[in-house]
Amino acid sequence: MSDYIIRPATKADLPALRIAEQAVIAWERPFDPGLAKDPISYYDLDHMFDREDVLLLMAEIGGQLAATGYILRRANKPYETNSHHGYIGFMYTVPAHRGKGIATAIIARLRGWAVEKGLKEIRLEVYDGNASAVRAYEKAGLKKVLVEMRMDC
Repeated sequence: MSDYIIRPATKADLPALRIAEQAVIAWERPFDPGLAKDPISYYDLDHMFDREDVLLLMAEIGGQLAATGYILRRANKPYETNSHHGYIGFMYTVPAHRGKGIATAIIARLRGWAVEKGLKEIRLEVYDGNASAVRAYEKAGLKKVLVEMRMDC
């Protein structure tokens, strides 16, 4: 039996979610020299609640945030087979709780939501250099499809 619970996040969770968001940004900053200087924000956390097209989850251990993740119904390009996909983001696990399968469990719940919404695929973005995240996503069943590249001018 696991020692965590996974539940939809609420507005009351915003302080903890904002701390987790900054932890994600701090972790990813070394992978992306194009990120603006702090303070920045990745997610529109204030507007993720009570929406039909998004599910924001958090895992708790002992009443404290242990992990997060969301899925958003997002339109595909006109030339793609499916009209929409589930876009996963804000995947974060507190370092002390990594390796417990929490991220995989959150992805499974997000995938279940996608199926309930009639979506045929889920996608996410991950920095290629973030090997631990890539391994975690592959363990959860995701596969690399496209690598985005950039250069400074």
